[in-house]
Amino acid sequence: MSDGASETTQQAPVEAAKGKAVSPLLKLALEFGPLAIFFFANSYGDRLFHVAEDRRIFVATGIFIVASLVALALSRVLMGYLPRMAIVNAIVVTVFGGLTLALDDAFFIKVKPTIVNTLFGCVLLGGLFFGRSLLSLVLETVLQLDEEGWRKLTFRWGLFFFVLAALNEVVWRTQTQDFWVAFKVWGVMPLTMLFALAQTPLILKHEIKPAKIEE
Repeated sequence: MSDGASETTQQAPVEAAKGKAVSPLLKLALEFGPLAIFFFANSYGDRLFHVAEDRRIFVATGIFIVASLVALALSRVLMGYLPRMAIVNAIVVTVFGGLTLALDDAFFIKVKPTIVNTLFGCVLLGGLFFGRSLLSLVLETVLQLDEEGWRKLTFRWGLFFFVLAALNEVVWRTQTQDFWVAFKVWGVMPLTMLFALAQTPLILKHEIKPAKIEE
């Protein structure tokens, strides 16, 4: 979801054509792996790296940055191309993680999900305001929906991103740091998967079936 929509639309099928066959489990590991490592480093950083308990988040953030960049490199090697979302994630983690370490303030890594999800929500709903269902630019190689289906799916995901942003704000401002890290890893992912599964009826209703070839 970037400037030059027509260029992006053309690139999506090209990426799919150049990509290598990768199992869904491997894709999930590449996406979820850095978060899991972040959780592990924050939970055991004081024992593994001999730092004070209140410094674990900074060790975990540094490791999170490295893990995200490694996952991006592995995506390029194993899949044959760089997924757009992986690029965005690596850039955002590096920027906000870098600010956390440079300024010695965990606020930046905690507020990152709020800013990113709000940005995604604004982009999706803003696109609808201008008559564009931008979610189709990301998922058109996976789903084939009619115009109404893309519009409804984009609207729902736009609202969901705002919900995730609000949840992140509530959790990091009201709960302990360890609880926030656990929620970020073990709460957001299941919520996202459940939401995605809940869209199945909409997808099936508006799916464009491939035309049958007459014998």
